[in-house]
Amino acid sequence: QVQLVESGGGLVQPGGSLRLSCAASGFIFSNHAMIWVRQAPGKGLEWVSDINSGGDSTYNADSVKGRFAISRDNAKNTLYLEMNSLKPEDTAVYVCAKAQQATLGGEADHWGQGTQVTVSS
Repeated sequence: QVQLVESGGGLVQPGGSLRLSCAASGFIFSNHAMIWVRQAPGKGLEWVSDINSGGDSTYNADSVKGRFAISRDNAKNTLYLEMNSLKPEDTAVYVCAKAQQATLGGEADHWGQGTQVTVSS
């Protein structure tokens, strides 16, 4: 079965950096685009970034452009999210998701449990 396990979250000061990872199993990772979403306290899911199956095309939400970078290692079945210049408003549970298709813009069909990121001084 599909499993997505996030790691790398934690407490960081404003302006700091974190690198999230998502270990994938149970499907052919290199055949699917992947997505990062987040959910802040009391708010709905917010799409953050996605990457196509080959890793050569990405798209980021305006709120994180220039600060976050999504990447993947298909040999390791792992998705990453490099987060820099973190702000308190980035505080959320970050969840990785498997897209139904290989290209950007598709819908997710499996979700991880998420990892908490807290940005606070």
